[in-house]
Amino acid sequence: MKRFSRTMGLILSVIMVLFVMAACSGNNNEKPSNSSASPADTAAGSGNAAASDKPAEDYAYGEDVTFHSNEPVTYSMMFSDNEGYPYKKDWRIWSAIQEKTNVSFDLSVVARTEYENQKSLLVNSGDAPYIIPKTYDESAFVAGGQIVPISDYVQYMPNYQKAVKAWGMEDDLKAKMQANGKYYVLPGMWEAPGGGYSFVIRKDIFEKAGVDLSKETSWTYEDFYAAMKKVKDFTGAKYVFSDQSKGESTLNIAAVEYGVTAGWGKANGMRFNQDSKQFEFADNTQDFKDYVSYFNKLITEGIMDPESFTQEDDAAKAKFYKGDTYVINANYQVFTDIQTKMEDPNAQLMIITPPGGPKGQLQVENSRLENGIMISENALKDLGEEKFIKMLRFVDWLWYSDEGQTLSLWGVEGETFTKDASGKITLNPDITYNGMNPTATKKLNADYGFGGGVFAYGGTTKLRQSKMTDGEIDFNNRILNNRTARPVAPPIMASADESEQLNLISKPLMDYVGTMTLKFITGQEKIDNFDNFVKQVQANGSDRYAQMANDIFNKTKSILGY
Repeated sequence: MKRFSRTMGLILSVIMVLFVMAACSGNNNEKPSNSSASPADTAAGSGNAAASDKPAEDYAYGEDVTFHSNEPVTYSMMFSDNEGYPYKKDWRIWSAIQEKTNVSFDLSVVARTEYENQKSLLVNSGDAPYIIPKTYDESAFVAGGQIVPISDYVQYMPNYQKAVKAWGMEDDLKAKMQANGKYYVLPGMWEAPGGGYSFVIRKDIFEKAGVDLSKETSWTYEDFYAAMKKVKDFTGAKYVFSDQSKGESTLNIAAVEYGVTAGWGKANGMRFNQDSKQFEFADNTQDFKDYVSYFNKLITEGIMDPESFTQEDDAAKAKFYKGDTYVINANYQVFTDIQTKMEDPNAQLMIITPPGGPKGQLQVENSRLENGIMISENALKDLGEEKFIKMLRFVDWLWYSDEGQTLSLWGVEGETFTKDASGKITLNPDITYNGMNPTATKKLNADYGFGGGVFAYGGTTKLRQSKMTDGEIDFNNRILNNRTARPVAPPIMASADESEQLNLISKPLMDYVGTMTLKFITGQEKIDNFDNFVKQVQANGSDRYAQMANDIFNKTKSILGY
């Protein structure tokens, strides 16, 4: 009996030692996710090896926890190489990410202009890298089965889930759903929508012409017309407004205020009626007639240059730089560049609040989603589920944690920026970025790799405003304080076959609408012939498209919460 007791005591002592050693080997700095993770995942997130048969992870992760792999790891990734700040192997961003996380990249570097084509080739051939960022439209890749339905895995991404919950992104994310109720891209997410595009004006000339700019936050497009008419009368200029981007941006932002679609936002011509909860074809309605009539008035009265819809950007800018015209469309980044190139040293510029219209004083930008990240099925196949989830938690940290987003945007604290007690970020004076420190010799994106489009998008309003000048903050605040947010329309969750049928209707239909839009505006087609246009649009399938869209919506609206 004594021998048995001594033996049992020895065994129990060994077990206790092993238990303590196992407990000490866990990731004690991990923090459980707040997401609705599976029981196995919850055990993994807590670092509690005793709660699961799975071994403790060899990495740290969690909400507001720095991802760090105990062992070096490399993930393959596509990289869109922007000619404005071309890729460098020795950029500081690569070593900064590696120092923080012990992760490096095996990059497939592709010129920005070829990125979409190369992405299609790699994905469709089954040779895609694991991580595919800078994806604006993932729909073409869903049916091929080469992209992970990432909504099945977001429960493993605590920082992503935190942003969704804190910022109420659920309705925004519905816009990414496919016919099966899943989504296939991790979009960049902003706490609030951005400023987008508006009109840069010669403030000094408008004021000399007697325009009261103190009231511009309440302007409609008719008010903007009246202001430009005053400028034309005062200056005697041939045209007040000559546009860049072939008018596509202007047509887009004005269309929002008229309840139609055009320009960059032409898409399929549909709008969603929030009262009837049905889709309607917008671009052959009375609203559309009012819309094209407005721009026709600008052309007819010599306020807008008809070359706006055909000229190259440099031609439009040259007219504005020289003082031949006094209005041009731009976003704030382009606005800051325009300011440096004005030939009149006394020129004063202003980017106005985007005007309202018949549908109200509406925010143009209603989506808080950015381009996003697709994950190749190769990652799941090659890594296996556990290591695949590990990679997702790295992606979660780099693209969705405040720490990762700050690193991607600003770089390394003490090296490229400083931060005061309130959290305000100040770029080092010898580095320039986004109009800051314009005379500095080093560029944050070109020389360091930070602030680029592959990593630096999404985040809090505070982070977004940290890269803005006081002028841009004012521009954004004017929009947020004086324009009403628009609800996000639900997606048309078509199957592959339905999408093909819709595309067969939409492409010729919208090509015709686009052509006729410019003809009405420039006077090549008389507004009096609008009824004939309506009939032709219907003959081209507008009613059929709307009916199909509503049939699909009615089948899927329960998934979307309608």
